[in-house]
Amino acid sequence: MRLPILFLFAELLPIGKKLALGAEVNESATKQAAPRHLKRIYFADSEGLEYGLNSEIKLHKGDFISLSLKGRLESGEEVDLGGMTKTFLAATADISVDSSGVLSANQVGASLLYAEVRAGDASLKTNDLWVSVSDPSEFEAEEYVFSNVSVAHPTMEAKIGRPALIEPGDFYPEVTLHSNMNGRVSGELITHGSTIVERIPSASLIKGDTIKLSLPGRASEQGEYELRLTIERAGAGLVYDSYYFTVWKQEDISKDDCQIAFLDKKNKMIYASDYKGNRLLDFSNAGYMGGGVPLPDVPVQAVVEPGEGDDTASIQAAIDRVEQLPVNERGFRGAVLLKRGKFEVSGTLYIRAGGIVLRGEGDGEGGTVIHGTGVMKRNLVEIGGTNAPVIDTASRVAVADLYVPSGARSFRVTDASTFRAGDQIIIRRMGNDRWIHEIGMDHIYNRPSGGVTQWSPFDLDFDRIITAIHGNEITVDAPISNAIERRWGGGEIFKYTDADRIEQVGVEHIRVDSDFDPRIIDTVMDNDTAEPYYADENHAERFVVFGSAKNGWVRNVTGSHLSYSLVQVGRHAKWITVQDSSMYDMVSIVTGGRRYAIHFMGQLSLAQRIYTETARHALIVDSYVTGPNVFLDSVSAKEYNTSEPHHRWSVGGLFDSVSGLISIRDRVWLGSGHGWAGANYVTWNTEGELTSQQPPTAQNYAIGHVGPKIPGIVPSAYDPRPRAEAYWEHEGKHVRIESLYKQQLEERLGKQALKNIQKR
Repeated sequence: MRLPILFLFAELLPIGKKLALGAEVNESATKQAAPRHLKRIYFADSEGLEYGLNSEIKLHKGDFISLSLKGRLESGEEVDLGGMTKTFLAATADISVDSSGVLSANQVGASLLYAEVRAGDASLKTNDLWVSVSDPSEFEAEEYVFSNVSVAHPTMEAKIGRPALIEPGDFYPEVTLHSNMNGRVSGELITHGSTIVERIPSASLIKGDTIKLSLPGRASEQGEYELRLTIERAGAGLVYDSYYFTVWKQEDISKDDCQIAFLDKKNKMIYASDYKGNRLLDFSNAGYMGGGVPLPDVPVQAVVEPGEGDDTASIQAAIDRVEQLPVNERGFRGAVLLKRGKFEVSGTLYIRAGGIVLRGEGDGEGGTVIHGTGVMKRNLVEIGGTNAPVIDTASRVAVADLYVPSGARSFRVTDASTFRAGDQIIIRRMGNDRWIHEIGMDHIYNRPSGGVTQWSPFDLDFDRIITAIHGNEITVDAPISNAIERRWGGGEIFKYTDADRIEQVGVEHIRVDSDFDPRIIDTVMDNDTAEPYYADENHAERFVVFGSAKNGWVRNVTGSHLSYSLVQVGRHAKWITVQDSSMYDMVSIVTGGRRYAIHFMGQLSLAQRIYTETARHALIVDSYVTGPNVFLDSVSAKEYNTSEPHHRWSVGGLFDSVSGLISIRDRVWLGSGHGWAGANYVTWNTEGELTSQQPPTAQNYAIGHVGPKIPGIVPSAYDPRPRAEAYWEHEGKHVRIESLYKQQLEERLGKQALKNIQKR
């Protein structure tokens, strides 16, 4: 039986020799050798009780404890291994252990700790024991401005991912700040984005003091409010902070709406953010040309008939001829038309220049078929190269806000003087070691049958265009989909160029198929088994792959017998639409990196009216993807696994009116340590089975889901640590806003935008 997790708080002991990252400490060879009949070894707590698997010792930075190592002989007798030769191994530099077993807590973080003992010819190792180090004073440096902030109101929730709602007539929320520095603070209470309701006179900030900001009067007008603070630091530049709440009568929110995104009396969306301003994203910028623009019909400039044998060269030659044509005023060179019939393609077709469309005469029976022949694993159509946008590092400017919420389009920087409206920029949200610890991704339990890779710090780069600049406040064309917070690394912006990213490219009205060997059968399905299926993998993997490309599309294509995906949108692609397309009868083993029917790795892309069968992850988003990305009006059937953000903190996705299996969760040790797969995701009026959990520092939202609510992988008997559920509303019943994406698109661009994306 598994022992419960035990916690030990240290007594202070003399400082010991420190252990470097990943290093080990061996005791002197003069120590006594372990008994040959030693069966197992384990750490024990101060009362002599064994630490069970994945037990945790919690320490403050600077604390020390003395480790106690014991063992059991084959006879069952317990022995103390304190005087015997042993090796201590620490996974990180957060802790260290000296040769006598004194454990030192060096810095904030989590580390796996083992001991090893040689007993005869055998090497014995302890269970996984975790040491977690905290520092109560870690955020008291001046750079963080405030070490503690609280927002108080009798009826309002002041939690990340929960709507900060108060009633008209209520007192305003009160903000309490503990200052790390000397300076001054002033502020404004703003509603409707710019109307000043109250001004907060400038007040002194004294390092170590606490100040309360209480606004006079009561909330009257319904709407969204922002308490915007400006902080002057002695000898440093201005920084900014904001707190948010929404004033609305509960009785004015329809019972068919949700509390965080509802319609007012004019049928316009009202978003109730949390107290830091995080809200449902506006997803309407996803898709071709930034959403709401019809896919074009490009005139034909080359025609190819099916030939005898391999058609790869003849199709490529036609593409190359069109590539030599000039680009017209709309950015198009022309379409290459593949006539009805079967085209055998033994290699890969490349579209290397913008303005080119590969078109067939229909994806149904009797239409145009591209048939991948042979046993070579490959993509059948590749669009664009592999070069990323080029960042101008000299243009770097730091974000001046202490916190920029998820969903924001505007933020302030230290100096906006070198930027202009129309500039292409990267907004970089940094995630440091401390943030990795905060979300628990340096503390992933080992796979029950193996190991795991803990996370390292990483950045999220949002690809945006500046639409307006007012002083040092910058507004961009689409929202950021992860909060930027100074404690976790802050943010910065850069200009960039993308001359190698081609655009106005598409593939349409084609059926795709692939050779495969039907004699190869398997039953493997991840960690389970399935009914026998076709499992050959030596054949075409993907149909269309977007590399360095923007403003592209795939429409009206049908695929069969591919192993990987119908469409993959790469990391350097944006504004891609995939629509009115289907994938059937995929052929591969059903495990590890296969059967991703629609695979998003880029940002600001839309897949709508998609139908898939036999996929493993039908609608899937990769790691570190910055979004927003949208799956709309789609169905996945005969699934082997879930549609999902797949691993490592993909942000800002929407499953809107999607039917199938969906999961947004902590994937813990799956893969190589997938962990929290998605943050700031929304499922809206979905059907089927759904898992949705809340990651630390962010939120996921499950609105209007009809179907079973499925628990996550964890908590479990193996890892009982709690994980919060996402924000769930209207479970078992759809909300009246039929589609979040379409509502947002109509409000931003009008009814014509909805007509533009309808099926033709």
